[in-house]
Amino acid sequence: MTPKEIILKAFEGGKPERVPVSLFGAGMWSIHNWGTTFQELANDAEKMTQMLVEMSEKLQCDIVYAGSGYNNFHASALGGKIKFREMGAPDLEDPLVSTEEELAKLNIEDIDKDETINTVKEALRRTKERIGDKYVVTMTAWGPFTLAARFVGEESMMKATFKKPAFVEKLIDFATDLLIHLYEPLVDDGTLEVISLADPTASGDLISKKQFERFAVPALKRFTDWAKSKNVHTLLHICGNTTDRLELFPETGASCISLDHKTDIAKAKEVLFGKICFAGNVDPVAVMLQGSTDDVERSCKEIIEKAGTDGAFVLMPGCDIPPNVPYENIQKFIEVARQWTL
Repeated sequence: MTPKEIILKAFEGGKPERVPVSLFGAGMWSIHNWGTTFQELANDAEKMTQMLVEMSEKLQCDIVYAGSGYNNFHASALGGKIKFREMGAPDLEDPLVSTEEELAKLNIEDIDKDETINTVKEALRRTKERIGDKYVVTMTAWGPFTLAARFVGEESMMKATFKKPAFVEKLIDFATDLLIHLYEPLVDDGTLEVISLADPTASGDLISKKQFERFAVPALKRFTDWAKSKNVHTLLHICGNTTDRLELFPETGASCISLDHKTDIAKAKEVLFGKICFAGNVDPVAVMLQGSTDDVERSCKEIIEKAGTDGAFVLMPGCDIPPNVPYENIQKFIEVARQWTL
């Protein structure tokens, strides 16, 4: 089986011939270790494509993520300003709206005019043409709750979930519409078979289970219902300790839920197996960055033994990895899974 076939088999709830394995995103690591910057690639589709293709062979992940680290451009395209950093993903400098009236003035179609967004889309298409038969080639964006929080600012979003819940729901609806608009042409032309969303502001460390159920789940379900209607999978990552809300993840409609290292992976297997593919959850800092190759091997094996021997599981770090993770640790991480037959 190809890496692509192995991932898709797991996403469909099956048991592939070996443990599927991938980093999540890996834009910061790939760009830094390819010897370039986010700013340098931002408007050069061919150079971005070269980076993605060359780093896919270096990393040997089953999934290749176009646009990783460029997530904030989907908000900035509607009137925000981006700040590039020497190392790390570009930031959105300031919130865009604070009222429903300001939200109503935003035009989703402005994302179609953004040069960097169009560069990522073109690099995605070129990368898919070159390596899409071997790997799953996806494009990543913020999930609805996180994208909505980008528009108003995270602190304001947290307060508004208590003081202005109706406004929060309108923000999330707008963000969901934007995401569908962003992905629709890439789905309709056959470029994407898997969509990748990261919803870190919907973290178990930031919002309660009740808030997650009210604000995050319905928007995710609306998005994944749309994706399913187009025969496209959705890979969803949620940060933080989400052990208390594991039973809600199948309700999101995602094909696979990627779990933070803080989440109890054995409990995840108990709750999720047979309902949704799940992924995780090697510690990206204590193990991947600071650990030895022996530490990486030990952690990967423990997680696979607890969660990944029956299929419908993907070995991943608990989040995106820092840009200075030793390459040897990534090699060991990939090697453990690729040698583990099911």
